[in-house]
Amino acid sequence: MSVETYQSTYIQEQFANRIGGSNYGKDTNIYKFEKIKRAKAAAKQAYPDVELIDMGVGEPDEMADAQIVAKLAEEAAKPENRGYADNGIPAFKEAAARYLKNVFNVDGIDPVTEVLHTIGAKPALAMLPAVFINPGDVTIMTVPGYPVMGTHTKYYGGEVYTVKLTKENNFLPDLDAIPQDIARRAKLLYLNYPNNPTGAAATPEFFAKVVDWAKKHQVIVVHDAPYAALTYDGVKPFSFLSVPGAKDVGVELHSLSKSYNMTGWRIGFIAGNPLIVKAFGDVKDNSDSGQFIAIQKAAAYGLDHPAITEAISEKYSRRHNLLVAALNEIGFRAEKPKGSFFLYVEAPKGIKGGQRFETAEDFSQYLIREKLISTVPWDDAGRFVRFSVTFIAQGEAEERRVIEEIKRRLTDVEFEF
Repeated sequence: MSVETYQSTYIQEQFANRIGGSNYGKDTNIYKFEKIKRAKAAAKQAYPDVELIDMGVGEPDEMADAQIVAKLAEEAAKPENRGYADNGIPAFKEAAARYLKNVFNVDGIDPVTEVLHTIGAKPALAMLPAVFINPGDVTIMTVPGYPVMGTHTKYYGGEVYTVKLTKENNFLPDLDAIPQDIARRAKLLYLNYPNNPTGAAATPEFFAKVVDWAKKHQVIVVHDAPYAALTYDGVKPFSFLSVPGAKDVGVELHSLSKSYNMTGWRIGFIAGNPLIVKAFGDVKDNSDSGQFIAIQKAAAYGLDHPAITEAISEKYSRRHNLLVAALNEIGFRAEKPKGSFFLYVEAPKGIKGGQRFETAEDFSQYLIREKLISTVPWDDAGRFVRFSVTFIAQGEAEERRVIEEIKRRLTDVEFEF
């Protein structure tokens, strides 16, 4: 029976309003990432012999370190690791606390009361609104950004207030511009630095202001930090929890997906305010039964070997240098980010004597269809496209070849900026 047939049955009337109610599945809008997916498929079909260069993917291009994989195999073979993990094992929580100290210089994290493992950062962002949001409460989100916490805020009857990240403000939210009524009703403030998609990094001064603002308005800060250890050119990894008072107002989420090439392993942790961590643990205990213990032990090994991440950062830094130089030769105004594997650049206005790009999405679709280069457009606060340096390339020579090919494809027309 087709989906259309099922839509005519009583089941169609039973869906929760939060996912569309009786109109669930009938929305004809095509969302950004689906448009990208379709355009990539069409481009491959139209030009089957041309390499599609995927600069849009937001996950690492390599496997996890061989020693981490070996540790997983070793631990997976032990019968004592076969059972449910629930809210995690002490060994992982202790490794997380050491990691915060060794990499980010965060002192005083109690692994017993102030750390819990998560099955990646995304489920943690989905669960946190269940801890705090009642109908009418507000979550403050930044745009462009990752919407999961906002989606679940709405599921619980809350509201989402968005603050734009603009180039003029170094892609940091202007907290002073948040209306007093919103600040009064807000329960959660979501931040993410180094930032996806802008690549911007927060400063100690900014985070100190966040702490003061949160205390003044009695708001919980959730700092999503999956890229925190991926920094470049002498910039040291920086944690919200290293700022005085941060633990009084919030928590930080870390993930091994990006910093250890462990995307599919689904392992990370929440750390910070013990009361928030405890409440999160209660919700989590009713949501999952914990990540496989062998994965936790392999992840603990990784956290104790931050040199693995340093090597990954060196690769991304090298690729950023190549990509920034190539794009700037073409006429873009690209600036190397201080962290993350994303490069965020303003889209051109059009092609001289030819096509105009009214939006970043117009330009991104052009790149996929005409140049077989995939990027992600963002029109939330200006016209920007996000390039990711996680493109597939084995070794430095191949990296240079890919970047040269991008430059070649983009220099047969003249863009207007």
